[in-house]
Amino acid sequence: MAIPRRRHHHHHSRFRRLIPAISSISGSLLLLFLLFSLFAPSPDDDNDPLPGTRHDSVNDDADGVREFRVPNNGGVNDRELFRSRNSKFYYGCSEPSDNFPSAGAVTRPNRYLVIVTSGGLNQQRTGITDAVVAARILNATLVVPKLDTKSYWRDSSNFSEIFNLDWFISQLANDVKIIKQLPLKSGQPWIPYHMRVPRKCSERCYTTRVLPHILKKHAVQLSKFDYRLANKISNDLQKLRCRTNYHALKFTDPILEMGRKLIHRMRVKNRRYIALHLRFEPDMLAFSGCDYGGGEKERIELGKIRKRWKTLHNNNPDRGRRQGKCPLTPEEVGLMLRALGYGQDVHIYVASGEVYGGEETLAPLKALFPNFHSKDTIARKEELAPFSPFSSRMAALDFIVCDESDVFVTNNNGNMAKILAGRRRYFGHKPTIRPNAKKLYKLFFSRNNMTWEEFASRIRKQQIGFMGEPMEVRSGRGEFHENPSTCICEDSEALAKWQSGKGNKPKDENTEASVDAQGVDDELEWSEPDFEEDTVNLQGNLPLNRTTLDYDLSSTDEPELDEMLAD
Repeated sequence: MAIPRRRHHHHHSRFRRLIPAISSISGSLLLLFLLFSLFAPSPDDDNDPLPGTRHDSVNDDADGVREFRVPNNGGVNDRELFRSRNSKFYYGCSEPSDNFPSAGAVTRPNRYLVIVTSGGLNQQRTGITDAVVAARILNATLVVPKLDTKSYWRDSSNFSEIFNLDWFISQLANDVKIIKQLPLKSGQPWIPYHMRVPRKCSERCYTTRVLPHILKKHAVQLSKFDYRLANKISNDLQKLRCRTNYHALKFTDPILEMGRKLIHRMRVKNRRYIALHLRFEPDMLAFSGCDYGGGEKERIELGKIRKRWKTLHNNNPDRGRRQGKCPLTPEEVGLMLRALGYGQDVHIYVASGEVYGGEETLAPLKALFPNFHSKDTIARKEELAPFSPFSSRMAALDFIVCDESDVFVTNNNGNMAKILAGRRRYFGHKPTIRPNAKKLYKLFFSRNNMTWEEFASRIRKQQIGFMGEPMEVRSGRGEFHENPSTCICEDSEALAKWQSGKGNKPKDENTEASVDAQGVDDELEWSEPDFEEDTVNLQGNLPLNRTTLDYDLSSTDEPELDEMLAD
């Protein structure tokens, strides 16, 4: 019994003698750690992950766990972020040819065309532009177009309250005779013959369908007039479209003045800014039929809204995203912009209505770009008071700020995106970023399985052909309002001067890529379902913010759903 006790005592004594040595070693290690912490360089802020942007997956650590770390800095130095390549070799040109006679020579007496547009500001803008061309085709006098005042938004604004009417008439005087209202007929108001034309009606379509009625009735009213003119018409008529859209349609002075104030305030904050048209409203998401990661709660909420369209068929969310029909989420837009090289110091002006999910949905985008502005944040409420009761006038303010931005970004391809893309091409090819949604969805879905560097590189590659560069869309492809190729001319003098120094024509990487990116399903857009007409019953059921949500929610008998919600 004694022997085990002696052994235990022996080991205990030896352990007690080791305690000072262990304490000394521990103290030394602690001191070394403190010294290392004191003198080690601080981590580079540009590589710190942003709140809400860390996901399991990149950069292997000792335990094999990987993290997707989004840098604060864009980290792209191989391209100009705020201007388009080769834009100096191209310019907007819309002058008529010598073979295009004046309005006085072709306008026939006693022929009047009345147009009633459809939808919100940008949809109406396309209708007004095409109405001028339709009147020219018919050799008729155009009555100033009537704007849609019966849509859900109940915007009572007439043409002269949004656009400068006298300017519009005078700028087009050589092309089309325009009068403010129909003359009296036998001393009484003249009620024109009402009819509609098919979507994307050609020149021959107008002469065979509409002209006989004008010859017989002398005054014809075309209702629901949006996208009623074909994409492909003669060059002189295309140029007339451009003269109308880019020169004759000017906002009223009060709208222009307020728009300039907003632009100035953005410039004061930073010399350059990005404008983002963020279409992420509840009705837009419901209409798209896509899945945005909100689970059962989202499916129930958006499902209830979808029921407002009586015969809207159930879409396949996965199929919709594969086809590029789903708008990017605010977080996806932010990740795309960071991958393209825009750092967190960039200021962003956001044109948007009510965002589904509110601040929670916007949080990841704001974390990536904290300099986040809108007209409501940079203007006082009393300044916006004259415009706020009218959705089209509020949309016009956003239009102006987006148009003047250094970079315009959209997460969709709706009416405003198309109109601004075409306008920015015409006036100098200012960068216009449209997501290549068909290709990007795969990257967003699998981003947790790659490094940030790989993700960013692949984003930049997939966006070639979608950045607003010259010649990235082949002539005649897509919607004319988005790609007014007939009205884009090459500056041969500047090109020759450049060639004399370089020896060859500048190569535009976007041209090659665009054939694959945009050569298929040109007419298939994310906002358009597979059918044209449906019946809508939306009487007073949408508690949305009436700002830039200027799509058509009319209660007429035959609205076209493929352009509805597209502004």
